[in-house]
Order: sequence, then structure tokens, then C-alpha cells
Amino acid sequence: MHKRNRYITTLIAAIISCGYQHVVAQESTTGSDKKDSIFIRTLDEIIVEYKTQLTSNDITPSQTLRGQRLQNMNSLSVADAVRFFSGTQLKDYGGIGGLKTLDTRSMGTNHTAVFYDGIQIGNAQNGQVDLGKFSLDNLQEISLYNSQRSQIFQSARSFASSASLYLQSRVPVFKKSKNYNARISYKGGSFGLIDPSLLYEQKISDKTAITLSSEYIKANGRYKFRYTNGVYDTSATRENADIEAWRIETGLFTSFKDSSSLQLKLYHYRSARGLPGAIVSNKFVRGQRQWDNNAFAQLMFRSPGNKKFQYELQGKFAYDHLRYFDPEYITTTGALDNRYYQREIYLSSANLYRIRSWWEVSASVDLQWNELDANLYRFAYPTRYTALGSLATQLQLSSVNIQGGVLQTRVWDKVQEYGDAGNKQKLTPFIAASWKPFRDKDLRVRAFYKNIFRLPTFNDLYYTFIGNTNLRPEYTTQYNLGLSYSHQFNGALQFVAFDADAYHNDITDKIVAVPTTNLYRWMMLNLGKVNVKGIDLSLRSSLRAAGKLVISPSLKYTYQEAKDVTPGESSYGHQIPYVPKHSGSAIVNLTWQKLNFNYSFIYSGQRFNQKMNIPVNHVEPWYTHDISVAREFVVSNLSARLMFELNNVLDQHYDVVANFPMPGRYFRISASINL
Repeated sequence: MHKRNRYITTLIAAIISCGYQHVVAQESTTGSDKKDSIFIRTLDEIIVEYKTQLTSNDITPSQTLRGQRLQNMNSLSVADAVRFFSGTQLKDYGGIGGLKTLDTRSMGTNHTAVFYDGIQIGNAQNGQVDLGKFSLDNLQEISLYNSQRSQIFQSARSFASSASLYLQSRVPVFKKSKNYNARISYKGGSFGLIDPSLLYEQKISDKTAITLSSEYIKANGRYKFRYTNGVYDTSATRENADIEAWRIETGLFTSFKDSSSLQLKLYHYRSARGLPGAIVSNKFVRGQRQWDNNAFAQLMFRSPGNKKFQYELQGKFAYDHLRYFDPEYITTTGALDNRYYQREIYLSSANLYRIRSWWEVSASVDLQWNELDANLYRFAYPTRYTALGSLATQLQLSSVNIQGGVLQTRVWDKVQEYGDAGNKQKLTPFIAASWKPFRDKDLRVRAFYKNIFRLPTFNDLYYTFIGNTNLRPEYTTQYNLGLSYSHQFNGALQFVAFDADAYHNDITDKIVAVPTTNLYRWMMLNLGKVNVKGIDLSLRSSLRAAGKLVISPSLKYTYQEAKDVTPGESSYGHQIPYVPKHSGSAIVNLTWQKLNFNYSFIYSGQRFNQKMNIPVNHVEPWYTHDISVAREFVVSNLSARLMFELNNVLDQHYDVVANFPMPGRYFRISASINL
């Protein structure tokens, strides 16, 4: 019975990855390969053999974690999982509640856009998305794309970033004899972690279903760490790193007789956390606190996928409230207590016309409104209007696939007080191609060029005493040349898959903060130029050993030279802060009947925490070993899963960001029951 359930689960993942464009991270983009968007599927209980898709058909480099592979990893949030992507650095400030942002190919955190169920998560205030807020409990897939997704049928916003991270929540799938799915889960472990969650999916009809997912997290965040000031070492306990958070989201999935589809998502996240701060000047305890209240409602409608003309409509309203309290910073009215209120309205229309079976064109228009209020002294109260328009085409000619297009960006900033940043407009191009030189061999060569920029955030432009309304956008020019190869075997060795990409990025008008009259007053300026050269390598395989033992290893390696080439700077030619030249990861998964063992290793080479690559700024390399063991059970109509994780097995003491110590050895135990 368990074997049958496992095969059905695998089949579900395969069908979903072929059926719905926003679920697929590695979907072929030819006209003949596009499938209808059908959310609700009912399956008979059948036994099938499913062979993993080995080679991506993507024109741009992509990395994906999905299904069982994602479930088996030692990860509590999205931030834990994306550490295993090559070419990335996760900026982690420590602990369960610490800020966690993603930097892709050394272009800066603000150049990586994050999408949830196909629509971007915005943050006009500072441009950063905290990946620690997003749980894996309701996600079925995480995908990272350099440049953009390999399809032209998408919103204009999807073309408007240097890299894109897509988070796909679960799509409801029901067995033929069931009208609902339910799962209860619980995680607990070190740092006082309490993490119960609930997932419920209800089929309303053959074409309509609703889902509900909720989670509660509470942890004291206290862990031991080692600290040195260069003279002596000491051990201490991390304080003020606690968190209490609630998440609830619900969705409506429906498809119509003509195979068009509608998806509605409501999301709410609320948290209260301590900000432990940097360990400097022998000060180990900080009193800063932060409260977050994030909510959004988004709607997506897609026309049938089997027509010559297709369209997709998206809409979103988001509200974010952030409160920051610092008892150590005293103002004329008392301790610093800043409150920020963001509102966003987003509308998008994407359109695709298939001229021939091998030739498609697309046009997309997006409109966005952002507003920021705050209780700050001398605040500008900015409002931003953004209009994006994209034109793109794709040619699928035998073994060659070519995509190209342009993105038009227009921005209008308005303020209630003081001066605004004015209006901006820019036309940016992209082109990408892939070539399969041998018909009978799964080898593909790919390349892309893209010019894009990121706008200064509201904080960059208008933050009191710091903002600079004369800032220019920060531009990136990307070049990439890569290949992917795979081969499937009939013996014990099941497959081998290999990916390699070499890239070059130029970043100009980099926005940096520089001190002015004193260290308490800074200004944002366009000063920086950065040149990035890198190589990403990935190797995956699977082999069936004695009996029913399946061994699935994965290796990833990144080499990066990310140098400051700002004319006249004393740091000219130096590696930019926090970018290691060498980094990589390894995962080995062992599956034997109902037992699963997972080992993962992450390595980050030496770095520097300041612009000057001198000994005083040197940050030591770090690495961690993590293991997990999971066991599945089937009793009557219930299936259960128990999992034990031991992270940082060797109790390594390290900092991802200087003076923000990471936890040593810690554990988690999780249990889930599917009803």
C-alpha cells in the first residue's frame, strides 16, 4: 500500500509540473508544449514508474527544489533551502528570527525578485524580502532563475530583474474516492522551537477546490556561541533572538469548461521578534524589537492554453506594517519607535499570439502603485507610480530556440513634503538562445544577454537625513554561456546530469551609503562599479544499490571574482564584501523502502567584511554538516512521517555576516499525519 501511495505521489508531482505554467519551474516554452491550466485533478489509484526529468529545457540557467527532495532537506524556511543553490549567498544574521536575504551572482540582494504563486512580493521601502518568513510547510517547489524564466508568456514584471526566485504553494490534488486532504504537522527542537501547522484542502466540485494552511512558530532563540576580540576568546549565549509568528493563507482554485482557470490567494503573516544585533565592543545583549504585519490578496486568471491567442490577468493588493523599537537610541521624545505603513496595488495583462507552431510573440503591460507612510520627523511621504511594458518573441527552429525582447519602464515619484526624485524611463533589451547539437543526445548549449536595472528604494531616496533624491538607477549587464548534459542508463546507475555556466556581470552606478559629517549621518550615493566573473557547476546522479536501496548524490560548486572597479577608489581590484571566491554544497540522499537518510554539506570560502581586502577585514571560511533520518508509516487510511534532524553536526562556530554569530549544533524533530 505504501509503495502504491509513493508512486501516486510521484505521479501527482509529474502531472502538476506538466499542467500548470506557474507550477512549472522547468517547463518547455515551445508553443506545442504548453499545457492547459487545470488545478483540480482526480486520480485513480494506479501504479506507475516515473523517471525524473534529467535535463532542463530552460534557455536561461535554473535550479529547482521540489517534491520529496525538498521535503527531505534540513530546512525550516525558504532561506534554509536556497542555501543549496549555486551562485548565491544567503545573507543570514543568525537565529530563527534573523533577517535572511538572497544575493544572486554578487549583484546585490535588491536585484533578486521573489515571486509567490507567480506574482512578485514587493517591498518599495527597502527592496528586500526576508526569506525566513516563508515556511516550507505549504510549498511544493522553489525555483531560482538567472535573468528570468524561460518563457515569453509572462507579466512584464517577470522580465524586470536580474534574477528571480519563484515560490509555488501546493496545488490541491485528490484521489478519486476523496473529497478532501488534511495534514497535521508539528516541529520542535533546539532554541525552544514550537512549530505546529495545519493544511486542509476541500474539493467543492470536479473543477473547484479551496485550501487552508496555517502555522504558528515560537522560539526563544537562545544558543551558545564563541566570540573573540583578537585578544581572548569567550563563550556566551545569544540573547534577544526570540520570535513568535503566525501565518495563515487560503486559496481558491477553479477551472472552467474551456480549460481557462482562476486562482485566488489570501495571505496574512504576523510576527514579533527580537533583533539580537552585532557583537561589538564586548556588548552581547541588544534591546531592539521588530513587529511585522503583512497581508496580501492576489488573483490570477488564465485563458485556455490550446488557442492561438492566450492571455493572463493578474491583480494584487498588499498591506505591510513594520514597527521598529530601539531603546538604546534616545530622541527628543524618548526611545526610537518607528512605524512604517506600505500599500501596493498591482495589475497585469500578459498576452501571447502564436503566429506559427514555431513562432510566438507576446506583449505585457503592468501597472503598479506604491505608497509609504511613517511617523518619522521630516518624512517625504512618497508615492510611486510604475508602468511596465514588454514585447518579446520566440522562435523554435528544429534544434535551436531563440528568445528576445525589450522592456519599457516608466516611473513617477510624488511626495507630500520636500523634493521628489522625478520621473524616469528606460528601455532595456534581452536575448537568449539554446541549441541542441545532437538529435539523439541530451546535450544543450545556452547563452543569454540582458541589460536591466533596479530602482532606488524609498529608503534610498527619502529616508530622513540619509536619502538622496538625485540617485540614479543601479544597472546590471549580464552575459552567460552554459551547457547541460544528461544520460539515462538501464543498469544500477540510473542517470547522470551535468550543468555548467560561465558568466560575466557588470554593475554600474552602484548605490552605496557613505558617512558625511559624522558616523550617525550617512548619505546614499551612486559611487560603485563592480565586475563579476564566475562559474557554476552542478552534477546529479542516482543509482540503485543492493536490494531496494537508492542513492542520489548532488554536487554544486561556484567560483566568483567580484571586484570593485570604481575609478579612484582605494579598494580598486579588491573582492567586494562577503563574496567568497569558492563555495559549494553536497547532498547525498539514501532511500530504502520506508526509510530515508539525508546528508548535506555547505562550504563558503574566505571573505572580507569591508571593501579593503586587508587582514583586519578577513572573515574565516565556514562549513556545516547536516543529517536527517525520516521514516514513513501507513496505518489503515492514515499515513504518517517522523523526521529527526541534526544540524551543524561538528558544532562549527562561524559568522555569515561579521559579528552576527550563527548557532552551533542543534536539532529538530518533526511529525506529520495525513488524514
